[in-house]
Amino acid sequence: MALRGAGGRRGSGALAELLAGRAKRRRCAPERGPGLRDAAVRLLSCHQNLSDLFLEVENSNKSTEQSSTEPPGVVSEPFVVSALQEQASRLGVPLGILSAKTAVANVEQISQASLESGQTVLLNGEQRKKLSSLLETIKDLSMCSAFCRSLFCQEMWKMQSPPVLEVVWHLHRGNTVNLGELLESNSDTPAVVEWLCSSLCLLCELAEDSSQETELCRHMLSDFVITFLQNGFQQTADQGKKLELKKSPQICFAVLQRMLTWVLDAIAKEKQEDTTKLQGVKCWLNIFNVTMYRSTVCPDALHQFFIHTLTEVLTYNPLLKVSDAIHMQREWSFARTTPLLTTLYRKLFVAFSAEELLSHLQQVLETHEVNWQHVLSCVSTLVICQVKAEQLVKDLLSRLLTKAFENYDMENIITAFLIVRQAALEGPAVFMPYAEWFKASFGNSSGYHGNSKKALVFLFEFLSELVPFEAPQYLKVHIMHPPFVPAKYRSFLSEYIALAKTRLADLKVSIEDMGLYEDLSTKEIVQPQCQALQDVEKAIQIFENTGKIPTSVMEASIFRRPYYISRFIPALLKPRVLPEIPDSCMALIDSLKRANKIPPNVYSRYIQDCQAMKKKLVQDGSIEMETDHLKEPLEQLKAELAELRTLVTDQSKYSAVRAQIAVISERLSAVLGCGEDENQAASLNSRVQVNVPDPRIEAPYQNVVDLLLTSFCQNLIAASYFNPPDRQGHCPSLFVKMICGHRDLLPALLTRLCQLIYYQGPSLNEAHVLGLAAFVVHLWECKSFVPEVDVGSLAPQPASARGLSVTEFCDRLLACRTGESLAFCLRFCTAAVSYCLCKFSSLPHGDLCSFLPPGLLKKLQYVVPRLNLEARGPGREEEEVELSWRFLSCPSVSYTKASLCLWKQTHFQELLKEKVFQLSFREWLLFELEIQPETDVLSASERQDFHYWALYEWYLPASSASGGCDGDLEEACGILIDAFLDFCQRSELDSCGPLKKSAFSTHSSTANPDILSKLQEMVLELEDRKAVSAGRLQGREHFLFRVFQARLAGIGNGSAVDQQLRRQQELLLQKRILLGLPPPILITTCRRGKRVTLDCEGFFHFVNSELRNVCSRGCALSYDIAAHFFRGLLSASLDCEESTQGVNDVLAACRTKCPLLLCSAGRWWPRLEPVLCCQWTRLSGARFPQEMQRLKECRCSATSFLSSEAAFSLPDAPWISAAFLHFAIQQQVAHEGRSEVLRRLGSSAEQLLVSLLFFSLLDVISTRLAPQGKALLSFSLTQEEVDAREALEWCLEILRHLEEQGMSWLVLFQAVDRGHGPYHVLRRAASDQYIRLLPLAFFSLIPSFHQELFVREPSFLAVVVDSYIQLLRLFVDGGNAPGSDQEAQSVHAANPVDSLEPITKARRFLLHSIPRCPRKSFTNVHQFLDLCEEFDPEMTAALLHYSKPAADLEYHDGPDLF
Repeated sequence: MALRGAGGRRGSGALAELLAGRAKRRRCAPERGPGLRDAAVRLLSCHQNLSDLFLEVENSNKSTEQSSTEPPGVVSEPFVVSALQEQASRLGVPLGILSAKTAVANVEQISQASLESGQTVLLNGEQRKKLSSLLETIKDLSMCSAFCRSLFCQEMWKMQSPPVLEVVWHLHRGNTVNLGELLESNSDTPAVVEWLCSSLCLLCELAEDSSQETELCRHMLSDFVITFLQNGFQQTADQGKKLELKKSPQICFAVLQRMLTWVLDAIAKEKQEDTTKLQGVKCWLNIFNVTMYRSTVCPDALHQFFIHTLTEVLTYNPLLKVSDAIHMQREWSFARTTPLLTTLYRKLFVAFSAEELLSHLQQVLETHEVNWQHVLSCVSTLVICQVKAEQLVKDLLSRLLTKAFENYDMENIITAFLIVRQAALEGPAVFMPYAEWFKASFGNSSGYHGNSKKALVFLFEFLSELVPFEAPQYLKVHIMHPPFVPAKYRSFLSEYIALAKTRLADLKVSIEDMGLYEDLSTKEIVQPQCQALQDVEKAIQIFENTGKIPTSVMEASIFRRPYYISRFIPALLKPRVLPEIPDSCMALIDSLKRANKIPPNVYSRYIQDCQAMKKKLVQDGSIEMETDHLKEPLEQLKAELAELRTLVTDQSKYSAVRAQIAVISERLSAVLGCGEDENQAASLNSRVQVNVPDPRIEAPYQNVVDLLLTSFCQNLIAASYFNPPDRQGHCPSLFVKMICGHRDLLPALLTRLCQLIYYQGPSLNEAHVLGLAAFVVHLWECKSFVPEVDVGSLAPQPASARGLSVTEFCDRLLACRTGESLAFCLRFCTAAVSYCLCKFSSLPHGDLCSFLPPGLLKKLQYVVPRLNLEARGPGREEEEVELSWRFLSCPSVSYTKASLCLWKQTHFQELLKEKVFQLSFREWLLFELEIQPETDVLSASERQDFHYWALYEWYLPASSASGGCDGDLEEACGILIDAFLDFCQRSELDSCGPLKKSAFSTHSSTANPDILSKLQEMVLELEDRKAVSAGRLQGREHFLFRVFQARLAGIGNGSAVDQQLRRQQELLLQKRILLGLPPPILITTCRRGKRVTLDCEGFFHFVNSELRNVCSRGCALSYDIAAHFFRGLLSASLDCEESTQGVNDVLAACRTKCPLLLCSAGRWWPRLEPVLCCQWTRLSGARFPQEMQRLKECRCSATSFLSSEAAFSLPDAPWISAAFLHFAIQQQVAHEGRSEVLRRLGSSAEQLLVSLLFFSLLDVISTRLAPQGKALLSFSLTQEEVDAREALEWCLEILRHLEEQGMSWLVLFQAVDRGHGPYHVLRRAASDQYIRLLPLAFFSLIPSFHQELFVREPSFLAVVVDSYIQLLRLFVDGGNAPGSDQEAQSVHAANPVDSLEPITKARRFLLHSIPRCPRKSFTNVHQFLDLCEEFDPEMTAALLHYSKPAADLEYHDGPDLF
């Protein structure tokens, strides 16, 4: 409190002294207290200042608290309250109002100094001290209910100037007045928002100024933002708070929104803004630290705030067009985006998972106008900062493109392209290159655009619209890796490429100078010469890793020949001094020369230039003599290898072996001419290339490899004289690991092993065998250091084929086909396994198993019992003989004896019980099938004994867990069949390729015939067992067909050409097995009660589902399988009580269940009849079965009809008679005389003639599938050539005859008759391929169609439309396209001219005929309109137009075609 008087104001302690003195006097005279107090109050009341009183009361309170204790019941309220009460009473106003107004006056007084100095945010030290006292006073007043908070808030906004921000913060932080209450009491919301935002901006700028009170500013900022979030993003559950505060949520939300706009404006104008403002923006970005809001803001509200912020950023000021984004997006990459924006993104990303971010991004793109710069820079930041972003972005692109092509929506497709290009700008380490994405998305028929023509048009319209705005690198991608386009739509692609090339020409960019490995993610233009040098370096690098000429180089030599010849080849053949040991560049040049990709004259000039350069440099003294330079390292290597030999023979020097091997490695590097860095740079995932058919090694490499292998073998033999392998230390293992560490030597090393083991194995002596066996064991030990091996093949290998591990590679080199190879395999495997068991004998059983190569043990299990009779019986413990290592290392070792000793060892037999080492029955069969009997070491009888032992004594009784058959003979037969088919399917040495030119390789597709004989024996035994079993289930499918169907199901039934060919090859092999078994196998005998019947359901199903689709001329099986069935039927009928009835029942069932067999009988009857008659006479002697007789009569009737004037009779069903007549005509009647045949047939047999037309149509289709006399892939041994012209003319003659006789033939093509009617059986007798091509044959008959057909046959128009749609669908689907070869039944391989010709002809005929059709013809057409609309809208329009009533047509001159 302050006192007024002559002396002015007293010090701040005056009131305290006075009160203290009064207190002392009161203690001396308590009875005088009330009087003195009243007197003091009156005195003070006359001279008091309430504002100063508010600021001083804190000290007075503290002083009085320090004074002695008042008596009980005395002084219960602060003095300021008493003063305010008296003043309020005198003024006649409520106490709360007076205290509130007085407090506001103090606030204004405190703030005045800051406002006058222009500081609207912070207070100085004195002001804070006064404000602290004021807040304490207000707190005391509030405790005494002497302060009105609401009036205080209202009065605060009535001050001349808004309060200083720090004052508001202290009021809020001290809980004097909540910020929400303060905001709620203001009536001018925009003004409050403006004041808060300007103050916050200034606060942010001050916070980044180190000279100011940074910590205070950041605390203030944090508290304000938390309050804004709590109020501005309230949850729906806070209903009470929402009712209480109506304005503050809006104000808080508006402030956050304005501040975000301030940030985004500054980012947009970053180059024009001053540093202070940018520093303030940087400070405001700290509010997006998620950790700042822990336990203060509801997680849902925080999530809502971040979502809102991200949305606002992405949609801020959306003025840029898509064309701007296409042109400028390179400038919006992560590295080029302003750090303020990327910082904002990164802080926002912390609040979300990557999935949430991508989902929200898609939602914003679909529902808002966006700022493309912010969206794309967001994508860049996302793929850089989020680990999982790449796959999620790909998923987003997939969703966008799927929607785009479903709805033909330009917005979605442009969004997808912008996003993928932006992501690709960040480099391949972050996202796949744009070129790869474009190829993966549109480069094949399964792309997004491959569903329809409309989708294809949509894609090219989009790409064409982009061209004016495209950067050159994207146009190059679209040209070099164009979208997949069916052949008939190639014009769309041609138009786009022409447009893109024009744009590149305008940009002065040549497509011909584009590099093979040009980085399309960079915009900088690289000079063609520099780009060619880069391409050469990249090609050499790829060649080093793969050993193959890069695909891009091969493609360039064909499709980009100008660049290849003028740029790439000169850069590759730049003259230099050639190294003595060819480097990767020389190897690539040599490979290109062998592939005829370098002109001979260019190569010769290159060699001459290189020699001239070397000569010039030698003359100038620039290089040393090359011979000395090369010989010295090799001699040093030899010396170090010799030193190693002295160490391995002396056990006391084993400790020096490791250091010596390191020296050898250094010398080896010097010889090879490559440093350690190059070895480390080699890709660990690259494969080693070994060309097994032609294993050649450059002389320098072969010398080095031979030196190393010789040293290894000599060291092993020398050390073995003194110690067994387990006491020779780690030298062999370290030596092999050292070699494997020189990766550039691995191709030569493995190629040399191929030469020694595969080609020269039988001629190797015992020391070589022992050394190489030990080397392979340690190579297996070091398998993790050796990459996969790609084995050269004369046959093309799929790019995705798995390479061989080094152990698999060595295992494949050990062929077991001839007597010599079996003996070598025995020697090698015995040596390897014995060495391994001795070398690692101290290891536990489990660890030992990991060091043993499984392939060698399996071969040993196969070879030892085969070559040694003693190994086939169960061994006895007393016969066990220890196999000493000294015995094996002896030069005159007997490997037959050694292998038997090893076989009888208990330890070895225990190893064979391990699952990984067990030789299964299937594996044994694959080994045995490769044996060529003529070169086998076993005689025929010995081989038969071995087979009997292996099948019946070894594998048949063995459990399935040990690789056997559990005593199940049927299971054994199934495994044998499966192994045989696999053997025939695979190439020589499996993935090693066919080594047909090798003298050592005797593998052929001919399997060991003894195994097939054993299969026959087992199947007959199985059939005998089943014959005596009375409980045979009726209709059970034969196990053979179950095995066949299971394998075919594994291959699949797709439309791919390679899959179809593999399926047909599999069927050919399965047929081969069936023909190798007794014919009755095809027929199953079933016992129904006491009666035995024949069941052919299994074979029928196999014919209908498989063989039908590869039959001869579409309607006949090959002769061999047809004869096999009929012979089997006659033989199996003997099991029936009435064999004749058994045959009749089966053939009668064929009419409905397998008509193809009867058609086949018609095709081959001249050859079948004598065979079947002879067999029946031999077996039965009874009368020929009635059904057989009917088939015979069909042929006789057809033959007699064609050779004489006798009338044609129908001894059987019309379609069967037609089949016999059709094939008889083909075989007996010349083309010129066939018209007479039709005349003689007359009109008495309509079904016969229609069926004859059907079979003739199949001939027409056959000529289209196999033009120029090329036979279809079928099982027929011979195939009659059918002339295309004659076949078509014959069909036309039959059709004209049917028309003349008034007979209906449309039923062959009507959809309603495909499952019913008298002719549906014909479709079941033809292959699916031919049935699909019936529309092609139908429109081949156009010359015979006349206008009367449309009048006489109301359904004719419907048949024509249906056939036209099927023809279009056939072409669009690409399967069996008209005019395509059987080997390339796809739209890619089909000749476009030949393919479009029948479609064009059919379309022209249909459009010409529609206007002339009567109205009733359109009755059945409506069901095809939807499909027609999909393929040919113009045709649909024509059909709809002319199907209208005649009155409607008067208003139209013609159809309204689009």
